[in-house]
Amino acid sequence: MIRIDNVSLVMKNTTIVDDVSFQVKKGEFVYLIGPSGAGKSSILNLIHFDIFPTAGTVTVQNVDTRRVDKSRIPFLRRSIGFIFQDYKLLKDKTAYENVAFALEVTGAKRKVVKQKTLQVLHTVGMAHRLNHRPQDLSGGECQRVAIARAIVLEPFILLADEPTGNLDEENALIIIELLEKINHTGTAVLMATHRGEFAKRGTVKLIKIKNGRISGCTQ
Repeated sequence: MIRIDNVSLVMKNTTIVDDVSFQVKKGEFVYLIGPSGAGKSSILNLIHFDIFPTAGTVTVQNVDTRRVDKSRIPFLRRSIGFIFQDYKLLKDKTAYENVAFALEVTGAKRKVVKQKTLQVLHTVGMAHRLNHRPQDLSGGECQRVAIARAIVLEPFILLADEPTGNLDEENALIIIELLEKINHTGTAVLMATHRGEFAKRGTVKLIKIKNGRISGCTQ
């Protein structure tokens, strides 16, 4: 599904990622663990085609950075869910509208938008808060809405960039359990975090990164 082959990334004369290689297979739950500045977010952005490697190749669903038609990138991103630490919800829209918007921009019919939006809000436990705007929700609730938005297009993988970074322990655990639940339905998860204790839960792959280089990999 995803292959990172000898990838390096240099930005402003600084090496961000240095000769990194790994795979994410169908249905896997992978933790990418390392301190701040280790290159975790950059790797997720490379997979999302937000940036391109200086050397090496990123391949996503048989599409690689050497041959990708840049005009197709917005379409390719529809099959990749992205969850951010700071949620990135639209503040003037309700929880329902934030999730529905992800479908509306694809041209989905109104009936389909309503059905799928209500379904994923129920999945993340936010159906009772669908008419609330982000400023009226807790951090944990905002993150659950963000997850609903990320899965409403039924992506093959979720990229999660420090999704528990702004949450207390109780809400962090809720988010982890929710990601595990989604993973159990067959969606792969690649989660970047500095919190190695999460990787002790269940059967997961653990990739450690430090100073832009892979320092260990276990499964």
